[in-house]
Amino acid sequence: MNFMKIAVFPGSFDPPTYGHLNVIERASRLFDSIDVLVSVNPGKSSLFSAEERVSILEQMTAGLDNVVVHAANTLVVEYARKVGAKVLLRGIRNANDFSYEFDLALVNHSLDDEIETLFVPTEQRYFTVRSSAIKELAGYGGDVSKMVPPVVEEALKRKLAKA
Repeated sequence: MNFMKIAVFPGSFDPPTYGHLNVIERASRLFDSIDVLVSVNPGKSSLFSAEERVSILEQMTAGLDNVVVHAANTLVVEYARKVGAKVLLRGIRNANDFSYEFDLALVNHSLDDEIETLFVPTEQRYFTVRSSAIKELAGYGGDVSKMVPPVVEEALKRKLAKA
């Protein structure tokens, strides 16, 4: 049986980081197609709009031919079903991430037992990179260049200059 292996990598990506890119690049070598999904949660306030996050991620992944970026405000499992994916990718940095993501994986599996969650640990140099810390540091004019790609750094500067 030969079928395409599609994985969905969901997240808020507000903003996307080098840790996110690390997971995407590594996963792109393992799957035929990676669908990076900007999850839109109307109950959560974001610095960047969904459209801005999609655009930034598209620029970050432009060299990866098997990566596409979309946004959705549905359950991740519903989105995975829609695109024919059987795998959800979740990046983890530490034990706290694992605990949270493990619980989420159980919920997603209860919603659709044909969709599996794979945990991809980020490389050690990205363990401390959290989107919330990046936004706070950038808000104070701190250097975030080691945490985010240049396209994200520039977008943060533009966005925070308006605030």
